[in-house]
Amino acid sequence: MLLFLALICLGGAAFAAAEFMTYPARLKERSIRRAADYGRVRVRATDLERLHFRQRVLAPAVTKLAQVPLRLNPRTSLESLQRKLLAAGMSHVSPQTFLAIKGGATVGGVVLGFFLIASGAVVAGIVFAPMLGAVGFIVPEYVLTLKARSRRDSVRTQLPDALDLLAVSVEAGLGFDGAVTKLTEHMHGALIDEFQMALNEMRIGEARHTALKKMADRVDAPELTTFVRAVIQADQLGISLGRILRVQATDSRLRRQAAAEEKAMKAPIKMLFPTVLFIFPAMFIVLLGPAVMNILKVLK
Repeated sequence: MLLFLALICLGGAAFAAAEFMTYPARLKERSIRRAADYGRVRVRATDLERLHFRQRVLAPAVTKLAQVPLRLNPRTSLESLQRKLLAAGMSHVSPQTFLAIKGGATVGGVVLGFFLIASGAVVAGIVFAPMLGAVGFIVPEYVLTLKARSRRDSVRTQLPDALDLLAVSVEAGLGFDGAVTKLTEHMHGALIDEFQMALNEMRIGEARHTALKKMADRVDAPELTTFVRAVIQADQLGISLGRILRVQATDSRLRRQAAAEEKAMKAPIKMLFPTVLFIFPAMFIVLLGPAVMNILKVLK
């Protein structure tokens, strides 16, 4: 009996010693396993069925459709597309979503052509399928370009007034950041949104010249680029910022006036084509129609 108890005590002591000796290794292995499993969530089949329709269907469909434009045009990059979206003021749209829209329009055009073939119009389907696909591929990019161009024109229009307000604020004793804050409080528009974005970047630690350069790159307007360069040079050389802003405001106002005069001079030429195609034929019908009818009556 005593021998049995001694064996039990010896085994317990050996087990305790082994546990004590291997505790650091087991603790390390447990930590590594916990770190490897961190972030993993086991989803049961019932939970998977309860997932939102957007997560189960739309997200994979968007990913697949976004691959279509990238395969058709491998030179397209997400970085360049992101810059175009920012220039168009569509920061809320991700490049992946835009590519999905573009791919969906392309696939939809081709599918519509196949429907024409299935309905019996084989020749029309063969002709229109690639054409509709090309239209679906080109139109979203063209709309994005038009939106970016319209936003750039809006920035050019607002720039003189914004520079006047900045100059007044700086001459009143505010710093450049304070003047931009005052500008965002009293004005609205595409240019003000760009200044707000640059101001937010400066508030989170971005250097002023870097934030302004990013703003100029997003808009890609010569007037705004000139203004940014002037502000950066004034900041580096210690020149009076108020005087620089006054000069830039005057220069941008002269450029806006020149651009308006240029558009006014182009207007008669642009009006010539619809006049010849639509107005002149109607005038000829109204003026010469009765005379032609009288001549036909006489000849009869």
